[in-house]
Amino acid sequence: MPQIPEPRTLRELRASGHIHRTVKAEIRENLLALLREGKPRFPGIVGFDDTVLPQLERALLAGHDLVLLGERGQGKTRLIRTVTSLLDEWTPVVDGCEINDHPYAPACVRCRRLAASAGDDLPISWKHRGDRYGEKLATPDTSVGDLIGDIDPVRIAEGRTLGDPETVHYGLVPRSNRGVFSVNELPDLAERIQVALLNVLEERDIQVRGYNLRLPLDILLIASANPEDYTNRGRIITPLKDRFGAEIRTHYPLTVEAELALIRQEAALDHVGADLPGHLIEVLARFTRLVRESTAVDSRSGVSARFSIAAAETVAASAMRRAALTGEEHAVARVADLPGIAHTLRGKVEFEVSEEGRETEVLAHLLRRAVAETFRATLGGMDLSVLLDRFSEGVQVESGPLVPASELLHRIGPVNGLAKIMSRLGIDEESPGHAAAALEFALEGLYLLRRLSKDEVDGSTVYRT
Repeated sequence: MPQIPEPRTLRELRASGHIHRTVKAEIRENLLALLREGKPRFPGIVGFDDTVLPQLERALLAGHDLVLLGERGQGKTRLIRTVTSLLDEWTPVVDGCEINDHPYAPACVRCRRLAASAGDDLPISWKHRGDRYGEKLATPDTSVGDLIGDIDPVRIAEGRTLGDPETVHYGLVPRSNRGVFSVNELPDLAERIQVALLNVLEERDIQVRGYNLRLPLDILLIASANPEDYTNRGRIITPLKDRFGAEIRTHYPLTVEAELALIRQEAALDHVGADLPGHLIEVLARFTRLVRESTAVDSRSGVSARFSIAAAETVAASAMRRAALTGEEHAVARVADLPGIAHTLRGKVEFEVSEEGRETEVLAHLLRRAVAETFRATLGGMDLSVLLDRFSEGVQVESGPLVPASELLHRIGPVNGLAKIMSRLGIDEESPGHAAAALEFALEGLYLLRRLSKDEVDGSTVYRT
């Protein structure tokens, strides 16, 4: 954590030359500075550079509250959370304030009273931008009290009277004052609860039961929604939609390269402890895109980016399991580790009713297509006759998820040109595991192009002429 600024009283803060800016002004000026310098504005966001991010930047520069609209797993929540990186690194607040009042402009009764009595000795503390973010998943049981606030019975029991503003227990929205607040899956919020946000978006204040509060809020409100929610589970009420300044559509990665970058960034492969070669990551990226485009899949529900991430982690885990059972020194994933994902990932995909009972079969077919497309893109046109000659001599090669790399290499035998195959696949390491991964991928590609035959029995695969 960077060093906290030194001023600890209002007097010291003024002497430091600090200027009070609203949240939206902070974001606007910091975003403009990054744009001028050509620096990244939204770290960790992949595939939105030319589509979503320009729209988001325009909305933030305009000072608009906004809605991100898109299918599941498109990175909406991740994108919202990165907006906090545009805030000032540190901001002063009145020490002990529940709603983060700025020392120059205290808003709540407690801080105004404290400022009047302490004067320039008003104590202040500093809040990091990472703590200036609030979030609420809009579940059906969410109440107005959760979001806005309610009467605090403990304070009433202490002897304070009803109507005293200090008996209010503030909800998540005012507690995110001078920061960014996100409502995830806004249409799931009951319509009568959505009404409570009308004042927040337009008049920039809150109302709590019968209390006469005029509490100005300095907040950027961002909501997320799934387009299907408008018809399936609920809708955003018209007056609330009208108060949002911008509605921005998100999307899944538009290119294989973006899908690859997303998998490499998000999959916890280091945690699993196995190496997943680049050509297998490309297979999984193409597989995900084929599933999204398949007519057997319900396109309205979408196929989340978590699908490809979970697939990568599952394939790496399969290699790790093989290494543990067979004593391999280094776990490297191979084509033999791919088939299992068709079973484990089918629950992440909504299929059309006509495909009921064929889910695994559909995924297995699309996975084979992904392997074939990747083979054409990487080894297509390469002379693999040396490898085919091994089979013309009557060799049969058995592989499977529990066949160690050294055993697979022994069964294939010496192959001239192996280094070229590995180079075309972008494999720099020369371990047995990486060599086996390259050769098995080549064998599977030759099978899918009908240059070899393959038999599958009890989880084992036998390649032959």
